[in-house]
Amino acid sequence: MNAEIIAVGSELLLGQIANTNAQFISARLAESGVNVYYHCAVGDNEERLLETFSTAEKRSDLVIITGGLGPTKDDLTKETAAKHLGCSLSYDQESLKAIEQYFIQTGVPMTENNKKQALVLEDSTVFFNFHGMAPGMLKRHHNTTYLLLPGPPREMKPMLVDQVLPYLNDQKTDRSSIHSKVMRFFGIGEADLESRIEDILSEQTNPTIAPLAEDGEVTLRVTARSSDLKEAESLVNQMVTVIEDRVGDYCYGYDQNNLLQKIILLLEQKRLTIASAESLTGGLFSSEVASIPGASSYLLGGMTVYSNEAKQSVLGVPGDLLNQYGAVSRECAEKMADQIRTKYNSDIGISFTGVAGPGDYNGIPEGTVWIGIALKNGMNSSFNLMLKGDRNFKRIRAVKHGIYALIKLLEEETGPFVVKKD
Repeated sequence: MNAEIIAVGSELLLGQIANTNAQFISARLAESGVNVYYHCAVGDNEERLLETFSTAEKRSDLVIITGGLGPTKDDLTKETAAKHLGCSLSYDQESLKAIEQYFIQTGVPMTENNKKQALVLEDSTVFFNFHGMAPGMLKRHHNTTYLLLPGPPREMKPMLVDQVLPYLNDQKTDRSSIHSKVMRFFGIGEADLESRIEDILSEQTNPTIAPLAEDGEVTLRVTARSSDLKEAESLVNQMVTVIEDRVGDYCYGYDQNNLLQKIILLLEQKRLTIASAESLTGGLFSSEVASIPGASSYLLGGMTVYSNEAKQSVLGVPGDLLNQYGAVSRECAEKMADQIRTKYNSDIGISFTGVAGPGDYNGIPEGTVWIGIALKNGMNSSFNLMLKGDRNFKRIRAVKHGIYALIKLLEEETGPFVVKKD
């Protein structure tokens, strides 16, 4: 089955929102063995929608349309699909009842146009919307299957995962299994990584290998298809081993185990605590770590000390040190890490200082970054980076480099940390 995803909404074309639905749907379909060959975004215009539908059905077995199922006049998806398919619309009584009940419970008067959301294509399979009002629907027309889903991600995602994909899997005549594994790399660029496995990429058939670069990281998705799931898993594992032999030194994790998840796991396993002092990154490190549930067990606290005055009066970095070496220096980074660790009595202190730009600072080039790490045993260290990109990209990269350095430190078999005993 070859699929195409059409996102409907003028707000997508105006850049007011990002088309995250297509990304989510593509990822879920890939896991189910469905190929996605085209993405398309089209505005709320009947003529252009009809043209898009006509093009899609000539090249795709499954056409997935998100958005345009709401109550307003510019929500045209169902009406246009019905016109294209030559069918009528009728009310799905279960959805209509749920919409009416919602307005009764909230005490808000229900306008007539809200009923429009319960309309579905004639003789379609209906997917109830447990997180909103407009139901989804699936209708076959000649050799093409049309699937209409609500636009809001909080409604679309659970409908796709809980109802649509199980339904599609039950209808599949091809019972082949697909298995994927994502390899995660840091400290190596996409071009360098690809050059080291160029022969593998050029000869790939089954499994296939898909590289992706994002925010300074590189991933390889290794995917195999087979009539037997265990055989697919074996094919993937064999290819992963071949790639590890080439570039395994840069591979830090697999699948959902990204940099943040990896450092959290290591901190928990070793029962270690951490505190951060941030200038360049403005609290981004502590914010990222705090986004994981249970952060209070390993993140003791942090300080954003952007100005030299704050570094002195709040964090306790000596003025003489700042005057002699400057805020963007090895000495300052190490002192910041040591001071934050001492103030919070944590096992680890980490600091970030640098020049995000635009422009140089006191003769220090834009993109210069120093990251300091202080340990409870008195071991202090730091390292220097030269980062490219816009201001926020430098901040994101700096945090990821800091996390990666901590991962390498905690993974050292002869490193300074041992698991704490109760």
